[in-house]
Amino acid sequence: MEKILIVGCKRAMDNVCIGCSRCIVGFNKKDGEFDRYKDQDSELIGLLNCGDCPGAAIVTRLAQVNLWNKPMGEKITKVHIAACIIDHCPYRETIIEKIKKKAGVEVIEGTHPYKPENIFA
Repeated sequence: MEKILIVGCKRAMDNVCIGCSRCIVGFNKKDGEFDRYKDQDSELIGLLNCGDCPGAAIVTRLAQVNLWNKPMGEKITKVHIAACIIDHCPYRETIIEKIKKKAGVEVIEGTHPYKPENIFA
């Protein structure tokens, strides 16, 4: 079974996409980059923000997710980078590079296809 962690932008998660419903709906419907899980068991194990600009805390935050889930026997198998980072973060490349180095699992750039125009304008 795939255990999915979504990493998004702290500012967008807190102020624009309240509740990160677009990522959750995309996962539940298996739309966008989540379509790869249509024919297999998968669970959303968490939503994690980058720790704020410039993403300096992402490595520590990933380690904390693994630490918190270890007593429950849960282990992340895939990390998805949310649209808020992919489409609008000036630190995108640095954050993704750090995640790829630390995660120890496949990192997928993208989540849902529900991107309203001018949401970050």
